[in-house]
Amino acid sequence: FFRSASPTSRSSDRGRTAVSLTVKLALGPLLVAQAVWTRRRLPRLPEPEGPRRGHVGAARATPLRLLITGDSSAAGVGVVTQQEALAVQLAERTAEACGARVQWRLLARSGLTTAQTLQLLQRELVPGGAEHPDVAVVVTGVNDVVDQVSSRLAVSARESLVNWLRNAHGVQHVVFAPLPPIHHFPGLPQPLRWVAGSDAMRHNAALKRWAASRGDVSRVEMETPLNKGVMAADGFHPGEPVYRYCASSIAQHLAAHVWPQLHL
Repeated sequence: FFRSASPTSRSSDRGRTAVSLTVKLALGPLLVAQAVWTRRRLPRLPEPEGPRRGHVGAARATPLRLLITGDSSAAGVGVVTQQEALAVQLAERTAEACGARVQWRLLARSGLTTAQTLQLLQRELVPGGAEHPDVAVVVTGVNDVVDQVSSRLAVSARESLVNWLRNAHGVQHVVFAPLPPIHHFPGLPQPLRWVAGSDAMRHNAALKRWAASRGDVSRVEMETPLNKGVMAADGFHPGEPVYRYCASSIAQHLAAHVWPQLHL
């Protein structure tokens, strides 16, 4: 489901912005009509049932406190149970890859932008409380595109989210999943799919540049093709095979790039 954007220079990013804006202006009425039609047509899938916190891994292994947060994909929309969704599979694979005892918690909700994800965390995580995640995995961005949040403001929201997690809870590292290739979403009609996909690639390029500028932030490099066979019935959310792939990719990233640097 998640795929990193191709290496993109600042100049080509500006060029893509200009092209996207030109297309949006030219196709404005059609894009609005398609967006309204799509919202009405797509089924509203529920968040999956199941626990949103737990422990996994050998009892005597080094403990790792892991927070998973974000939008509907973080919450697991598209599958029936949390066991099939991202958080549980990520915790299990991280425990295996790092040889850790993972204490995990999921704080996510459908429809959240990056800025709204920070607001959710500020409501649910009490500074000075018992829970202090060592690492956070953030899955946001699609709703920034849907709500037409600029890539600059989305990066600013990510900056605020990371700074709050670090300063209020001592989180050592924040991992961001890249935006998915929206231009491959079968649930979206053309040209809406192409325009939204172009916006997602621009957001990914901005996320990649920003993450590279900080030592306590990283972005997962992963790529997988999308088709109806691996996505949910709405053609917009992941299916279990995609969640499985993403959990494995993020866990491998944690084991290779984050786990060796943690002070536990």
